[in-house]
Amino acid sequence: MNINKKKTVIAGNWKMNKTPIETKNFFKDIIPVTTTSKCDIILCVPYIDISYAVKETKGSNIKIGAQNCHWEESGAFTGEVSAKMLKSIDTQYVIIGHSERRLYFAETDTTVNKKIKAALKENLKVILCVGESLEERENDTTNEVVSRQTKVALKGITINQIENIIIAYEPLWAIGTGKTATAEQADETCTFIREIISHLYNRSAAENIVIQYGGSMNSKNAQELLSKPNINGGLIGGASLNANEFVEIINIANSGNV
Repeated sequence: MNINKKKTVIAGNWKMNKTPIETKNFFKDIIPVTTTSKCDIILCVPYIDISYAVKETKGSNIKIGAQNCHWEESGAFTGEVSAKMLKSIDTQYVIIGHSERRLYFAETDTTVNKKIKAALKENLKVILCVGESLEERENDTTNEVVSRQTKVALKGITINQIENIIIAYEPLWAIGTGKTATAEQADETCTFIREIISHLYNRSAAENIVIQYGGSMNSKNAQELLSKPNINGGLIGGASLNANEFVEIINIANSGNV
């Protein structure tokens, strides 16, 4: 399924990086050159940086997100943060199901689904991450894995709610490794995800959903990846920590050649 791309969404995921002071300095560098951006810009920052990021980006076209949330509103869950708490400090997006959460913190397809429902209930927009391991890629089960992850994650999510979800395809073997899926591999899987959405909802939902690539995108490979018809943006990891690098990716997305 090929689509006429309507917008590009560039999202940064800082992971466990940057103090509040570093956050303030980052946005002082980036805001002046993003004021005329045609693409949507999201920065998903550590919990302690959210309030600072929101303050620094007030009045700009940059949206601030978190990197995770719990599925309960409150309770005895030491160290966790709820969607309700995130909303209370003007967070607009939350990443759910990132490969590192799945790999290191026992995230499952079922908990991803519960978290998505909790986030949407609080009117947070969701960046849902799906993707296969290197072993699964080599065993030619990428589609099977991505299909399962997507279908379970979206179980009980209505066609109206899907409008508030971005899907990021991030192969686990390309996260933090410097390896990147070829543009053809990335586009092939993003196309497959779009077909899943068409099956679960309808063609219109599939055509309008934003599907990003999230495996070590940087200023060197962004042009080729973003030029593919079914890739609507990037979920940027390490390259989002450097203001100049992140701006370069935004400029590529704005160039009109993608």
